[in-house]
Amino acid sequence: MMGLASSSIVVSGGCAQFSPDGGMSLVSDLSTAAIGQPAAKIHDEHDAAAAEARVAELLSRTMTPDAAVQIALVNNRGLQAAYNELGVSEAMMVEASLPPSPTVTLSRLIQPSSIEIEAQILQNVLGLLTLPRRREIAEDRFLQAQKRAVDETLKIAADARRGYYRAVAANEQVVLLRQAVTSAETVSDFAKKLGETGGMAKLDQAREHAFTAEVGGQLAQARLTQRLERERLNQSLGLWGVQLKYNLPDKLPALPAKPKFEDDIETEAVVSRIDLEIARMEIAILAKEFGLTRATRFIDVLEVRGIRRIEKNKVTDIDYALGPGPTLVRTETQRTEKVRWRGFDVDFQIPIYDFGEVRTRRAEETYMGAVNRLIEKAVNVRSEARQAYQAYRGTYDVVRHYEREILPLRQIITEQTLLNYNGMLVDVFQLLADARARIDTNVQAATARRDFWLAKVDLHTAVLGGRESGVAPTAVAAGSGG
Repeated sequence: MMGLASSSIVVSGGCAQFSPDGGMSLVSDLSTAAIGQPAAKIHDEHDAAAAEARVAELLSRTMTPDAAVQIALVNNRGLQAAYNELGVSEAMMVEASLPPSPTVTLSRLIQPSSIEIEAQILQNVLGLLTLPRRREIAEDRFLQAQKRAVDETLKIAADARRGYYRAVAANEQVVLLRQAVTSAETVSDFAKKLGETGGMAKLDQAREHAFTAEVGGQLAQARLTQRLERERLNQSLGLWGVQLKYNLPDKLPALPAKPKFEDDIETEAVVSRIDLEIARMEIAILAKEFGLTRATRFIDVLEVRGIRRIEKNKVTDIDYALGPGPTLVRTETQRTEKVRWRGFDVDFQIPIYDFGEVRTRRAEETYMGAVNRLIEKAVNVRSEARQAYQAYRGTYDVVRHYEREILPLRQIITEQTLLNYNGMLVDVFQLLADARARIDTNVQAATARRDFWLAKVDLHTAVLGGRESGVAPTAVAAGSGG
């Protein structure tokens, strides 16, 4: 019995310990390498106050994409909950590294002439023997949880950037349509004056007024989209209350001078994707668990019970002695007699009906299922990387085409149409048709710029991680423009 207790103490000397930062140092390092921003967990009120001050400082200036990511990493409570889950995983790792606790049983039986005291200590020997392998598996599970926290960080950062670009693109379209409304109202007022002098027919006036109303409707729709996209950004950044009063630019950033060239985007994605690495780790962990299952397939439980029993019996001794006179005097004395027993029991459970085959088969099929899912994921990662890069390059070329060809030509057409109108060489209807075409072209160019920046975010997540499963490439979903 004492040997079992001492063995427990020896084994517990190698138990895992809680890390000072709850495993966040690795998460922060990997996040910094991937997105240029460290991850930060809010532990207490001091951290919360510092995070709030940092958010207020960032919101005091016109927001940038990097500022949006910084705000999300410290202010998004869903991400903080993911870091709390990491802390739970660490606690589970420490718990799994501890030896099984012994069970102590004390019993006392009282009879009229005896008292029996029994002490038992039960120790799971199989748990002690397999503790090193179980500790190793628990440490791997914790490392896997750290990688999941990194993946969640990348997802939140990507959502913040997408929300930022969508909100700024909505602002840009409002600015463009507001300018179009101003121009349309000027022409409409001019048409009204011509109508009053008899220089324009009522039908022509109605067409001009209808055009102004249509542009006003487009502006109203754009303002609604602007409000909705801003709210989606607020949700991604975790903003509320006074934090909602921040400034966004009215125009998306200019395109980079040259697009990013990827020689082998598939290989980079397969090597770097964090979710693929998590799947690989799952294979390794399941392999260790499968080996442990095979090693213990013939014994489910092996327990040793040390027993110590003390029995106290009351014994009466009777003596006879000659008394005064010819009589015998009887005397009785009582004493307590202790009887000690020591021993042990060994309990083990043998799966005699299946010889552990059920557990082994389940572990084997679980392992093979994970292998097949890893292969499927690797194929999907390659496809996602190719799609994301094609969307990135395609949207870049589309925006460049607008900037170098379509927009300059549209500007020339507008200037020449206005000159011809002033020279009475074209009528008002041709002027209106050109105005409609110019508005549509500007909106389409702004939409193309938005799609490029969203495709750039998708390319980053397709290569490094943080990509939501089942999400179509941005360029495919954004063909409608609004």
